[in-house]
Amino acid sequence: MKHERIFTLRAAWAGAAACAAAVLCLIAGLALAGCGGKAGGAPQATPVPLPATNEGLSAEGKLEPVQSAGLASPTGGVVAEVLAPEGALVTAGQPLLRFRAERQAAAVAQAEAVVAGAQGRLAQLKAGPRPQELAMAQSSVDNAQAQLDRLNQGPRAEEIAAAEAELAAAQAGLAKVRESASQQDLIAANADLANAQAAVRQAQAAYDRVKGDPSAGARPEALVLEQATNNLTAAQARYNALAKGPSAADVARAAADVRRATAQRDLLKAPARPADIAAAEAELRRAQAALDLLRAGTQPEAITTAETEVSGAQAALAQAQAALAELELRAPFSATVDSITPHAGEYVAPGTPIAWLAGGSEWQVETTDLTELSVAGVHEGDAATVTFDALPDLTLPGKVTHVKNFGQDHQGDIVYTVVVTLGKSDPRLRWNMTAKVGIVTGR
Repeated sequence: MKHERIFTLRAAWAGAAACAAAVLCLIAGLALAGCGGKAGGAPQATPVPLPATNEGLSAEGKLEPVQSAGLASPTGGVVAEVLAPEGALVTAGQPLLRFRAERQAAAVAQAEAVVAGAQGRLAQLKAGPRPQELAMAQSSVDNAQAQLDRLNQGPRAEEIAAAEAELAAAQAGLAKVRESASQQDLIAANADLANAQAAVRQAQAAYDRVKGDPSAGARPEALVLEQATNNLTAAQARYNALAKGPSAADVARAAADVRRATAQRDLLKAPARPADIAAAEAELRRAQAALDLLRAGTQPEAITTAETEVSGAQAALAQAQAALAELELRAPFSATVDSITPHAGEYVAPGTPIAWLAGGSEWQVETTDLTELSVAGVHEGDAATVTFDALPDLTLPGKVTHVKNFGQDHQGDIVYTVVVTLGKSDPRLRWNMTAKVGIVTGR
């Protein structure tokens, strides 16, 4: 049917070309007649207007909504849920489909944490040092000054006296360790040992008298025997220690205490070394510089750097939020969902059309076969009638609302798209129905 129509149109154009040739012959004859005028004069031609036409053009096209959109996701992914099924009425901005977004949501949370940290650092720099920080810095200065003053003034009398007393105590301890046990001490220790042995014998005899009792272990005689045995063990240990005398380890420990106390006393009495004074002065300067730095406040450059870090973190957050938002497909305008293809769990490649929306109830037809020979006579505003293969009883009025300037090659012909907007609608119309358009030309 399409090729027959194109053939008819070309035949019509061939007839029109023949008429135009006749008119050109007429004009040429008039021009030759004008040559009989004055010799050497320019030929005079009388313009002859072309006759007006009121012919019609026929074309095929596809029916589509005036406001429509085919939607695709720029990122794609695995579909988590379909929120608007086919036939649903949606408003502008309403989510139609949502992809899985665990990683993107985690990226947003991480970016938010980075922004919070950068903002906190900036706020801290702008606020300056806290009173507690200034107090700590001042305390460090005071301690460093006191240490330097002690080195310059030398030891106090009470410090030297304490060191002398500690040395005397260490020397006395060494002397006591080195002393051998006196005869009196050995006699006393031996007597204590004999008394302890007698007490054990007496307690043992008392226990022997009751040991046949089933509850002998719980009787007082058993407790007395145990105590007497412990006292004997302690008395034997004291006697052995006195008889043996001090060990080498005890003497060495006592001697080390004497040397340590002596060194401490000598250190106090010795004048401060230049290196110690220099180190104390350096520590005082360091503490004072830290205090001055706190009092001076934050440098403008540091605040600028912190502000830049906040801006960068906010930009990264915006990027993460945009990536998360791209995982929701939203309606660009209020419309009906004519088709939505994927299901939950399916993978969708980036840029794949997955939803088609139709807004409002207005329809239009885009022609598919108007050649360059035919479209030259079509203008915006031309009246049209539209019929449909699927609805032979339906004829609707229309009007040419747009003629596209760019032609495309179609099976060897250059075809141009003409948009015809329907003046009426019908509930039986469906997207992409085949339509026949008759266009009234003549301008």
